[in-house]
Amino acid sequence: MRLVKVPAMSLEPGMFIAELDRPWLETPFAVQGFVVRDTTEILYVSNYVEHVYVDAEYKGRPLSLKLAVAPTAPDPRERLELDEEFQRTKVCFESAAETLDKVFDSIRSGHQGDIQAVQQAVNPLIEGVFRNQEAVAALLRLKESGEYRYNHGVSMAVWAAILGRHIGLHKDELEKLAVGCAMCDVGMTQLPPELLGQAENLNDQQRRVIQAHPKMGAELVADSKDVDFEILAIIENHHERMDGSGYPRGVQGAAIPLLARIAGLVDTYDAMITPRPYASARTSHEATQELLDCKGTMFQESLVEQFVQAIGLFPTGTMVELNTGEVAIVVTQNDTRRLKPEIVIVLDEEKEKLENLKVVDLSNQQIAAEGERWIARELLPGTYGISSEEYFI
Repeated sequence: MRLVKVPAMSLEPGMFIAELDRPWLETPFAVQGFVVRDTTEILYVSNYVEHVYVDAEYKGRPLSLKLAVAPTAPDPRERLELDEEFQRTKVCFESAAETLDKVFDSIRSGHQGDIQAVQQAVNPLIEGVFRNQEAVAALLRLKESGEYRYNHGVSMAVWAAILGRHIGLHKDELEKLAVGCAMCDVGMTQLPPELLGQAENLNDQQRRVIQAHPKMGAELVADSKDVDFEILAIIENHHERMDGSGYPRGVQGAAIPLLARIAGLVDTYDAMITPRPYASARTSHEATQELLDCKGTMFQESLVEQFVQAIGLFPTGTMVELNTGEVAIVVTQNDTRRLKPEIVIVLDEEKEKLENLKVVDLSNQQIAAEGERWIARELLPGTYGISSEEYFI
């Protein structure tokens, strides 16, 4: 992304504002990064900033997912089609997971980890967050299951980049954050394999061994060349909690670096929504509610609230059931009304697949005879025999 400094009053409709002359949190803008639609918005922006930085390479591609019919597909049903950004991000995610796999294997074998390779692998994902956060978020919900540790690290990096971008972190901070998150569980490579899938009935000695992995990980990465101390701090502190209940040192509050606080938050969220050997996946809504319950104690209150704003209560790509009994997929967030995203209905009230998919903006409905629709609950993949993934191509 090539950024060009532009006076706010010189903006034109269609320009993508990527950065401001001040932190995003000091402005009333609902999202970080948006397309200017008309002169009214130009005047609104100019009330709060003197100049902005626009993406000179932005080609007017919509930030939300686009719906289309795949007329040449062998399956005659209509499908959701993500734009080229989704496919590009999918390749980047798979490449990053493969790179992380190799780096972890190298460290497990007693060699130094190539941190530069990890950074080069995750940077395209950060750029994807800036170009089209909706596509990246959808990919995280649809990612194929693999070995939890590696995909979890890459997912952590992306969730953290989404939150970091939302609160206005600079690009160099986002890069450190993403690399640190990707490497958070590197200490696990030194643990006995039988402990990795065990979560219950741990004795005190086993618990101490597992809780040593953040410090061990930081020490392993410290042996690599040219590692920034903030990356080491993320790895060592990502299990510390604001109330002092974390590990390995039990520090609390401001003693935990900001980037490590972010890492701990997204680590917990992604762990909850990912199936593991000892725990089934929770819905994103369930995970978000648990984070909200822990704000102000385990996690910094403002970070939890900003994370929920960044991803939505029902993130893009999730499958939901409506009050009507219909089943739909969330395709676009509503930045001001989080409970009312844009959806596409794929099953009718009888849970039969629709011949023609129906797009509904829950925040702007034409109330028909059947009444208003709203989301009754989020569904796990496989419910009613379908998954969001089969509708994305």
